[in-house]
Amino acid sequence: MRSSSALPHGYLSAFSEQSGYLNFASYGPPSRQVLETSAALMAAAAEGEVGAADRLHTEDVRARNTFARLTGFPADRVTLVPGTSYGLMQLAFGAPGKVLLSSGEFPANVYPWVRAQQAGVAEVAFMGGPQEFVTPAMVEAALTPDVTAVAVSAVDFQTGYKADLAGIRAVMGPDRLLLVDAIQGFSVIDIDWTVADAIVTGAQKWVRGGWGAGAMAFSEAGLERIRPLGAGWTGVVDPSVYDGQEHESRADALKFNVTNLSPFATGAFAAALELIEEAGVGPIAAQVASAADTLAGLLENAGVDVLSPREDHERASIVVAGFPDGNAAAAHADLAMNGISATLHGAHRIRFSVHASTAQESLAHAALVLAGFA
Repeated sequence: MRSSSALPHGYLSAFSEQSGYLNFASYGPPSRQVLETSAALMAAAAEGEVGAADRLHTEDVRARNTFARLTGFPADRVTLVPGTSYGLMQLAFGAPGKVLLSSGEFPANVYPWVRAQQAGVAEVAFMGGPQEFVTPAMVEAALTPDVTAVAVSAVDFQTGYKADLAGIRAVMGPDRLLLVDAIQGFSVIDIDWTVADAIVTGAQKWVRGGWGAGAMAFSEAGLERIRPLGAGWTGVVDPSVYDGQEHESRADALKFNVTNLSPFATGAFAAALELIEEAGVGPIAAQVASAADTLAGLLENAGVDVLSPREDHERASIVVAGFPDGNAAAAHADLAMNGISATLHGAHRIRFSVHASTAQESLAHAALVLAGFA
């Protein structure tokens, strides 16, 4: 495994998850800074001082600005959301036309488009099949003249495949919208997010910021063409002018806002983002990729099938172990008994997901346990 010396000691020492935790694609245990920020904000709210509410909601600006710097989008094209699914609903109902979508997408990136189609504001065309990689070639083959948008996950939740967003953008052209569910990749893959017209992510997985917050960012075309049909009172000009009139939508990304978010959640998100910015996405991504590669190699040496990609340009932070005999549940139970957290996907697959703080010993331990099931 690559040495952790490329990462600041302060980053690695911020986390205290159990050594067998290999389940970051499910949720990422938060850092000490996130816990301290949440506690401090809750304490400030408990005091109820004059002006406390206004001070608490400045956490939104802090999170938006840091997210903008990490993604490369201007801050006025970034807004916060309670979670990824919420943002995807906004995109589905706001981007009229025909969207191209993989059949293997996580349900959170399927139901918004299905619901929009049921409401008569969008049309869905599926491509590929379950666990099939969404490549530029697949997208190009499925494109028809009436397709107006392509929706894709930056990293596939089932296989760990890292989509070639730049390649997909190249084959779909500049006139269609590229809409990206970034939650399984943001902060642990080092890519250019600005090739997309909209990205959505949440704080609870690889960002390690807890539940209840996330962000959306838009290209200039995305901000112009995606309508804020799901927006509420905080998405308009002069929201605090209570005159009983409908106010016009804001011109920036805040036009997608529905209401004020929890300052405890947005403050935790901001703290997590600042920790990532301090360490650098590049070093974090390199460490995560190295850990994933090490785990895949250990599993293969133990005779376990590895179903996730092995090529550098295709892999991210998820390693999938295959069990052709259908005994994945028994293997998963044995892992749990040995203090190893992972996700069971049916009778034939176990998903591991590693982070920069994952210890070499944890990877070796997991492979040793699974050797008996190979």
